[in-house]
Amino acid sequence: MQTVRYFFTPVSPWTYLGHDRFVAMARRHGAKVLLRPCDLGRVFPVSGGVPLAKRAPQRQAYRLHELARWRDHVGVPLNIHPKHFPVPADLAAKTIVAADLVAGTDAALAFAGALMRACWAEERDVSDAATIAAIVAAQGLDAAALAAKADEAARLFDAYTDEAIERQVFGAPFYVVGDEPFWGQDRLEFVERALARG
Repeated sequence: MQTVRYFFTPVSPWTYLGHDRFVAMARRHGAKVLLRPCDLGRVFPVSGGVPLAKRAPQRQAYRLHELARWRDHVGVPLNIHPKHFPVPADLAAKTIVAADLVAGTDAALAFAGALMRACWAEERDVSDAATIAAIVAAQGLDAAALAAKADEAARLFDAYTDEAIERQVFGAPFYVVGDEPFWGQDRLEFVERALARG
């Protein structure tokens, strides 16, 4: 069985654009997905990354063209100027980790997808505890059980960020199949080839 480490942040539009395709692909190939929500605020400074607001104007402008192109290409609803972006992702990411601990990877992947849709298609604030709680409920997750795992989830979130730095992750989404790295949802074709090799 192939193992894929899936490094991401739930407020990344690129992660959102690739999420459902990646999940379907992993299932198709019987791959084991290891969820690794991580803190890009810690990853960027050690990897040469620059937060969106600090990028050159021409890079910011081109990003909008690419988002629109990929949105239309893959047929995923996405507002390129969402009402609630950028927002801190830590609470949402830690709740994904808690969902993984409590309900398993499939449920956590579905929850992560719902958070991304909330941000990028539904104009909801995924840094807001009440919004996250509503999505937890809509996904049929046990809020009390998730809350009981909050401390462990916070520790794992930090550990996953350390792992991201150790594995030379520098952006999101970032997939590691075995030990082979792939950056970006536009590399999913190559991820699939790696999974097909078994």
